[in-house]
Amino acid sequence: MIITIIVLSIVTPILGYTTFNLLRKVEKLEDVIIDQSNYIEEFSKQLDIADKRLEKIDEKGSFKSDDEIGWFFTQIKVIQKSMSRFKTTNDAEKEKEKK
Repeated sequence: MIITIIVLSIVTPILGYTTFNLLRKVEKLEDVIIDQSNYIEEFSKQLDIADKRLEKIDEKGSFKSDDEIGWFFTQIKVIQKSMSRFKTTNDAEKEKEKK
């Protein structure tokens, strides 16, 4: 009986400390996830703004010529398209709803 009490008095604080320590670590990681989620949402908004601005700039197709400016503009559009892959799923669903 005494051995059980001694073992429990040793194990209980250890388990309490490890549980508390793990809880603090999880809460820190949740904060990081929230910050990253906010960053990704803001990045997605900026990508949408850039997409709309590029479409507005090239409405007339004046940048499609073969000179250096046309090449540069085409490269910007390629970069923009590759960055658009990183939009959040909510933005992708909104795009489907618009169509």
